[in-house]
Amino acid sequence: MVPVLYENDEIYVINKPSGLAVQGGNGVTHSLDNEFAQQVGQKVYLVHRLDKDTAGLMIVAKSANAANKWTKMIGSKIAKKEYIAICAGTVNPKKGVIKDNLVQHGESKSAVTYYNVENEWTVKTSDDVNTDSPDIKMSQIRLQLETGRMHQIRIHLAKQNCPIAGDDQHGNFKVNKQLRKILKIKKLLLASVKLTLPIDGKDLVFEIPLPEHMSNLNHLN
Repeated sequence: MVPVLYENDEIYVINKPSGLAVQGGNGVTHSLDNEFAQQVGQKVYLVHRLDKDTAGLMIVAKSANAANKWTKMIGSKIAKKEYIAICAGTVNPKKGVIKDNLVQHGESKSAVTYYNVENEWTVKTSDDVNTDSPDIKMSQIRLQLETGRMHQIRIHLAKQNCPIAGDDQHGNFKVNKQLRKILKIKKLLLASVKLTLPIDGKDLVFEIPLPEHMSNLNHLN
């Protein structure tokens, strides 16, 4: 069952688990659009997407018209999305904005991510097989998107030499291998944790705690 935090005549606000693809397709056995439709007993329409391995808050619409309305809302600055990432690295300054353009479908597009480092710690590697490996500096970073490009957070953080832990596609495979051994990391450490949406003339704030696979990591060193 996908947890539902809110429902009105137009949308559901849900908490998508890590590992569940948002949309069905070739080779996809389980997808949110199919399984959540079965759960609620009606066809649902995607408003925006999260990567399969990203957990957290999403909006799903009850009609095509509602999906169109809320997609425009999410694409504007009216609705706000916040994420938490646990990263293998550090970034300076500790609060700022990343504005590196991203190439999508052969075209360079603007991309803006605001970030704030909430915590930093060090993972000791002395117990690893390779005792010459340097300790791994880790960061917990809160991020807010102004644009919503594909893999925007993952690429932006990787360009800052602070890739998300568990991200083999854009991050550091060697470091991820160490972290899997030391911290038993099995999933991408990124979650959509806060949504602020204009509903019925006021801003409603939806917020969730970090998913279990992320919540206990920032005290391990």
